[in-house]
Amino acid sequence: MCGKISRMFRYILKRIFIFIPTLVIITLLGFLISINAPGDPVERMVSSAQSGGEVGTQSVSQMKDKLFWRKKLGLDLPVFYFSVTSYAYPDTLYKIGDKPEREALSRLIADHGNWNAIEQYHNGLIRFCDAQLFFKPDTNQLKGYETNKVIEDLNQIKFEALSLKASYEEAVMQAKINKIQTLLNKYSFLNDSKRLFDQVVLDHQNIKNTESKWKNYIPKIAFYKNNQYHRWLFGDGGEFSKGIIRGDFGTSYVTKQPISEVIYSKIGWSLFFTLLSVILAYFVSIPIGVKAAANRGSRFDKSSSIVLFMLYSMPSFWLATLLLMTFANPDVFHWLPASGVKPAIGYPEGAGLFEKIKISFPYIILPAICYTYSSFAFLSRTMRVSMIEIVGQDYIRTAKAKGLQENTVIWKHAFRNSLLPIITVFANIFPAAIGGSVILESIFTIPGMGSEAIFAIQNNNYPMIIAILTITGFLTLVGYLISDILYALVDPRISYK
Repeated sequence: MCGKISRMFRYILKRIFIFIPTLVIITLLGFLISINAPGDPVERMVSSAQSGGEVGTQSVSQMKDKLFWRKKLGLDLPVFYFSVTSYAYPDTLYKIGDKPEREALSRLIADHGNWNAIEQYHNGLIRFCDAQLFFKPDTNQLKGYETNKVIEDLNQIKFEALSLKASYEEAVMQAKINKIQTLLNKYSFLNDSKRLFDQVVLDHQNIKNTESKWKNYIPKIAFYKNNQYHRWLFGDGGEFSKGIIRGDFGTSYVTKQPISEVIYSKIGWSLFFTLLSVILAYFVSIPIGVKAAANRGSRFDKSSSIVLFMLYSMPSFWLATLLLMTFANPDVFHWLPASGVKPAIGYPEGAGLFEKIKISFPYIILPAICYTYSSFAFLSRTMRVSMIEIVGQDYIRTAKAKGLQENTVIWKHAFRNSLLPIITVFANIFPAAIGGSVILESIFTIPGMGSEAIFAIQNNNYPMIIAILTITGFLTLVGYLISDILYALVDPRISYK
């Protein structure tokens, strides 16, 4: 007995070690999707939308908020443990906070190859933008000018300057430079700004004069100890993130809540209905499948097949709607509630577990039926086919020849060995729990992971989508491990070796 337990323990460890590379690939895939998702997550977290879409009117507080969220989301770090670039690229380009601005600098490097000149131009443009951001003309400077027109032109200068930071095409850059110069030349009190921008123009010209495209053809590898992927896995020491290995999947782009809190609050009902449907389906399907196999070709075998496949052919959303219209309809039978898993006012204060179960029971009946019925045909047919194959084995015929009763042969000798296909299906309940049933949870207004997943997709809430992907992959591996262990338990022909 001890030897068998020891072999089982070694087998489990071996399987876990085999799963490690798969887990690494799952985390890498989730991370790659998250960093390549459309849009800028910082912009999603900061309410910086301006009337008319003007970029130049964002406040200093909003800029500070962007810096905060950039640090909290770990975007102020390099992406991975190493990067393969060219000699033209600096090791610190990731420090540029604004995503369009960073992409524009990358394109300029690819086009010209001289980072020193590009950096000088970029720093000069930042100084000019900062000067315009805090500049406000006084009353004396506005004499002789139309105030509203001056304010409009100053805002236009800010807009053009900030958008110039995110530009890389020569024609577009030159058009914006000309526009800014024209506006600066209109007002004498902007001489200081004009001098700053004249230097920007010279630096821009210097980029073209000192091109070093050859640097783009020399490869370079840079290594980073602290990076986004490491932080995503292991956290940053607890300041903002604990890492996904500790159950921290980041922050929701929509609600700004921790993703782990949302999952923990939602996964319970999805797991409950998944387990309930599997238990009910197995309790009904296995006896039907065994009896149909034991009486192959009988009236019970044929009639059960017809009924179960009729149920299997009915779409779950259609049956759910039909049940609601029939048993939760005041005009027909108002026997059961139409939605939710508990009363709208919640459970009574101080209610115990059994009282909560009693209150929620009417809400569970219709969803449980819709979750379960479609599994009857599949599981019973799987059990039937497996049992028929086992019943045809020599050792079963030998048992019958020895005079053993039919029930003893079926349930003691054949049943256990016919469970292998059923175990394979059982392993799928773990990944199904995290995804939930999107359609049924929407129809019955169940606060589970299915409705949360569709909400995340509709709102481009990528951290939640990545969390569901990662957890589903992990639970799939757990399901496979449990299946492998159960295989060896029910079938003595399978060895832990």
